[in-house]
Amino acid sequence: MMRNSSFSQAGYLTRFYLRRDWLKIVIWMIGLVGLMGVGGGKFDGLYGTKAAMDSIVSTLKTPAMVSLFGPFTAQQPYNVALIFAVEMMVFMGLFMAMMNIYFAVRGTRAEEDSGILELIRAHSVGKYAPLLASIMELLIINVVTGILESLSLMAANMTGADSTGSWLFGLGLAAVGFMFGVFSLLMAQLSDNARGATMLSYLVLALLYLVRMMTDVSNPDYTLWSPFGWIEKLSVYDQNNWWPLFAMLVVSLVTIAVTFYAYAHRDVTAGLIATRSGRKRASVLLAGPFSLIFRLERTSFFVWMIGMFVLGVSYGSIFGTVGDIMKSNPAMAGLLGENAVNAANQTVILNFAALLSIVFVVLGTVPTMQIVLKLNGDERKGWLEQIHAKSISRLHLYCSYVVMALITGTLALLLGILGMYAAGQSVMDSPLPLSRFLRSFYGYLPALLVTVGIGAVLAGLLPRLQSISWIVPIYGFISLYLGELLGLPKWSLKLTPYGWINKVPLHNVQWNMTWEFLVLALVLFIIGFIFYRRRDMVEN
Repeated sequence: MMRNSSFSQAGYLTRFYLRRDWLKIVIWMIGLVGLMGVGGGKFDGLYGTKAAMDSIVSTLKTPAMVSLFGPFTAQQPYNVALIFAVEMMVFMGLFMAMMNIYFAVRGTRAEEDSGILELIRAHSVGKYAPLLASIMELLIINVVTGILESLSLMAANMTGADSTGSWLFGLGLAAVGFMFGVFSLLMAQLSDNARGATMLSYLVLALLYLVRMMTDVSNPDYTLWSPFGWIEKLSVYDQNNWWPLFAMLVVSLVTIAVTFYAYAHRDVTAGLIATRSGRKRASVLLAGPFSLIFRLERTSFFVWMIGMFVLGVSYGSIFGTVGDIMKSNPAMAGLLGENAVNAANQTVILNFAALLSIVFVVLGTVPTMQIVLKLNGDERKGWLEQIHAKSISRLHLYCSYVVMALITGTLALLLGILGMYAAGQSVMDSPLPLSRFLRSFYGYLPALLVTVGIGAVLAGLLPRLQSISWIVPIYGFISLYLGELLGLPKWSLKLTPYGWINKVPLHNVQWNMTWEFLVLALVLFIIGFIFYRRRDMVEN
């Protein structure tokens, strides 16, 4: 009887999915658990003295740090565990959400795109079994990751840490990860392709993150409006609140119910958001590979552009608060005078803008790298067979993907910085010129190109292992975003192209390095093409 139920073979499919994804799961777990354990092990050495503790607490209470890490609400006496919880919770929550988006879309919509789901459904498998198996896979991944993260924190044995807080930390991250995983499962029912499902999932994550950031700066009580902000309310190692964890599980269960309802009311390979029918005759703009690629990527392209500009605006809108740091010390402001206070505030803003520029360049790298790697992904899916059947050279096809990628990355970085500048102008008492903010663009764009050039080389040389190129932007983000807080040695920051750029826009652009990086990027793209031209076609 079970074999005829709607959920029959769900257990078998769960084991199959876990066996299929085991290497990717292990890599994610090593990265997340390792980051947690290594970070916890270093904090006693970094903030073990009262002076270091007072300094970092003052920093964490500034609006700039509140926007990045959330509010520091703990009361004295402070300890190392409290500092660690504030610095790592939001950051680790983002990575848990990203891991779940990847596995959720891969196990559902991507399976339909490749036709594997139809093969599975052709056997004695229940109608809802694949979706249930994907949910079970996400649950197992998050529970195991959360437990390992908790154990790594207990092994780190930070001052002020307790077992209850460590378990709450790990399981809270598991809950937020699972919640965003089921959000992605729902997005997979709305879109009719994996690209759209991934894009919608990241759009949800970005909106909830922005709500958290804005409410944290204006009034932390309103952070409850964003489910992503609930992880801050766990108050790990302080009050150890468990209700946000259960709230995330309740939201997950409701979302799962809605997802099953949506799954039951759509056809296989279709999404609830109907795809608009195309024209009977193709436009002249579709006469070449580049225009075809732009057509395929246009929705994602515009979403990234709008998203980067909005992200820049949201960060720039708090420049007025960030720059008013001297208002907290009227005596010092009176002693220095108005001009000196304005100069000090501008320095604080430029320091904050330098940190944000790292976020913009890494985020700008994501769609750029995705487009370059799709050269193999689209080929593997058979979408390029008709192009290869025509007299279109590999150079033409390769350049089409690369040019589309470079346009996307350049505009994404530029719009993020312009959004930051535009919003900052309206809230700062002493606005900074646009040329000052554009230092970030000139400084970081070559690093972005070199990073994507590394991806192009791997796409040509090792097409089936090209995903390892993501290590560069991921490590670059971790090392530069948290490098100083984790006390990483300076040499380790220069392992990615981003680490060679000085703090722009606070400092001047190193034009010699800019030109050297541009030449290096050009060489990498040429090497990538040589490998791509010589390799065989990538097939399923």
